[in-house]
Amino acid sequence: MARAVIRDEAISAAEHAGAEAALLDMRFGALLGSGDWAALPPAVRTRFAKRLGPGASVSYAGQIQTFTMHPLGWVLAQACRLIGAPLPLGRDAGVAAVVTVTEDGASGGQVWTRMYARPRGFPQVIHSAKRFAGPTGLEEYLGGGFGIALTVHATLRGIRFASDHYFFCLGKLRLRLPRWCAPGSLTIDHDDLGAGRFAFTLSLRHRLLGEIVRQVGHFHDQPKERAKPARNVIRELLR
Repeated sequence: MARAVIRDEAISAAEHAGAEAALLDMRFGALLGSGDWAALPPAVRTRFAKRLGPGASVSYAGQIQTFTMHPLGWVLAQACRLIGAPLPLGRDAGVAAVVTVTEDGASGGQVWTRMYARPRGFPQVIHSAKRFAGPTGLEEYLGGGFGIALTVHATLRGIRFASDHYFFCLGKLRLRLPRWCAPGSLTIDHDDLGAGRFAFTLSLRHRLLGEIVRQVGHFHDQPKERAKPARNVIRELLR
């Protein structure tokens, strides 16, 4: 009898673990590898394994803590208006910020929307699309046919996304941009701060001038609730 109870409990635990795994999104985990993924802080694994249905979103609200920009970085940000302004346009710190991740059912990737308040006027809204494709397994599409192939690495407190190379797509043609015409090495760090908070650090380093853009924002997890369609999230943020 005791053996039967133990067997039934083991089967139940295995079924529960299997059902729990089926509810997770392991695309980022697959890029990192099982060892690095398991070593991440639990809160980081939870954020990056959150499974969303097509069109559903999750949002993180916070504040930009610091922002520094070299004059070349400012010129680059203004020039990138031609492809949708993927970089912050100002040097504002101490302003509210919201990051929303939406599952794109059509491409099998994610749409990332970053909203930055400004001292005057409307907030700046930046859109980009992450797709699990390409030679590195992850690409970020910025607009105007331009994109970045990203590598993913585990860090002591979270995850680092680093640029491997930049590319330009024209129809089915994909051209890798030479290093000399690339804006610099891009890194984006997600560092867990504990208590449901994390830091988002964007750094762009030019090969000759050093760091030309650096933005640090602190964000927090939203209360647990069912993922909402993107239109509902945006409507609530604009109230």
